[in-house]
Amino acid sequence: MLEVNDLSASYGVIPALHGVSFNVKQSEIVTILGSNGTGKSTILNVIQGMIESSCGRVIFRDEAIQGLPSHKIVDRGVVLVPEGMKSFPYMTIRENLLLGAYRKSSWAKRKETLEYVYSLFPILNERSNMAARLLSGGEQQMLKIGRGLMANPHLLMVDEPSIGLAPIIVDNVYEALGKLRKSGLTILLTEQNALRALQLADRGYILQEGRVILEGPASELIKSNLVKKAYLGR
Repeated sequence: MLEVNDLSASYGVIPALHGVSFNVKQSEIVTILGSNGTGKSTILNVIQGMIESSCGRVIFRDEAIQGLPSHKIVDRGVVLVPEGMKSFPYMTIRENLLLGAYRKSSWAKRKETLEYVYSLFPILNERSNMAARLLSGGEQQMLKIGRGLMANPHLLMVDEPSIGLAPIIVDNVYEALGKLRKSGLTILLTEQNALRALQLADRGYILQEGRVILEGPASELIKSNLVKKAYLGR
């Protein structure tokens, strides 16, 4: 579904990515792991069209999408759930969710999709008329994922879903991602929480200083000495 070939990008004169290549197949979860500042978010932002690459290609469903504006990439079914608090704080939860359905095809299905999002995250349904700024950090993460789903994506990219969350909330978020996996949705996930990501994912890539240094099935990566020492503390 997604092929990233020899991707490089910089912030001004500061290089961020160096010839990164990976792929994501239909209906699988792929995780990109790395510590803070290794380029994980940069990869997602380049795919989404928010940062220009200096070289390389991004192919989505057999079409080159690098260089397209972000809204055109969303129209093709690629949706990014960004890191951090990115809701519209003074709008209600329901209003925030409906903003995700701005695509014409998504708007036509908004009622059905909204019910699906509420089934994944019942707390959003219970508080649908509450201002988004009153949500906890975990609820904000659920809202962002829900808003991404409202666009009916073919590929959902989720940036650091567990960062700053209490363990019990991380469990809830990953439980929802697991349900999305069972539904057949294709997911590209970046994480510092290697254990949780590898327990969920089919395959993974380890990023270090903007380069892929290790890749393979998640079941093998979780046994890797490099991963154990760098991310699992053992």
